[in-house]
Amino acid sequence: MTEPVATLAGVSIKRGRRTVVHDLDLDLRAGEVVALLGPNGAGKSTILEAVGGIIEPSAGTVTRHGRVATVLQSPGLASRSVRANVDLAQSWWGVPRGERRARTDAALAQLGAEHLARRQAAALSGGERRRVHLARGLAVRPDLLLLDEPFAGLDPETHAALVQDTSTALRDAARAVLVVLHQRADAWALADRVLVLLDGRILADGAPDDLLREPPSAEVARFLGYDGELVEPDGTRVLTRAAWVHLDEAGDLEATVTRELRMEDGVRVDLATARGTLRTFHRGTRIGTGDRVRVRLEHAVRFPSD
Repeated sequence: MTEPVATLAGVSIKRGRRTVVHDLDLDLRAGEVVALLGPNGAGKSTILEAVGGIIEPSAGTVTRHGRVATVLQSPGLASRSVRANVDLAQSWWGVPRGERRARTDAALAQLGAEHLARRQAAALSGGERRRVHLARGLAVRPDLLLLDEPFAGLDPETHAALVQDTSTALRDAARAVLVVLHQRADAWALADRVLVLLDGRILADGAPDDLLREPPSAEVARFLGYDGELVEPDGTRVLTRAAWVHLDEAGDLEATVTRELRMEDGVRVDLATARGTLRTFHRGTRIGTGDRVRVRLEHAVRFPSD
């Protein structure tokens, strides 16, 4: 295993008198893309600022080995061409002039933006500005790249296209990446490792699919989209996600449809059982509120009662 590019040990951070990050331990290693997930106000951007040296922790230590570049959420481009913007970022970093053009062209190509090189920044769309903004971070070739909500505020089509291109561009065995995200789907598209931050504490840390299938707590499970809950006679809570709940005539649970919501690719269905409530997506024969159905659970996790 490679040595960490950055290490946080026992880090707590205050905003005014309030502690917003509590006792954080974290290693970031080259070749790894780590997604930091959490709701608004959980402390995600605060952690990013501490890793990048923008703020100092109130307790604990942050150790960095190598150079760190931060790509902030707002793509503030200079009033010049795209190529000049990416070149400018490198000049700030002391990249020799003779190396800048090749780095710029490579970074723009990685993000599918090479055709924008001669375009003026003022003429770019929101999605194009984000691509150029990310290209600046790639072109300086840091040891650790920090990204703060790189897809925020984009329309769904532009968002999806940029996530797809970014997922490839971020892969580099010589670089560690920490990216703050709000949407779980983006983390699954990008990350080798996901951190779940709730109320200023890292409550889960692991490979995306492992965390999704076996979350360490009911709190993390609910954050990861476990929206169905049954209660067993001994008080054990059985949590599951809509994708793992199936309407099946041979299912061992009986349920009543309590609500339907029509969506693009089917119907979201809320179900009431004698043991609790479930949610599923249905694409088959039409069903309606009040219908009795049978249900099969493909997967669920169990937690003791509080």
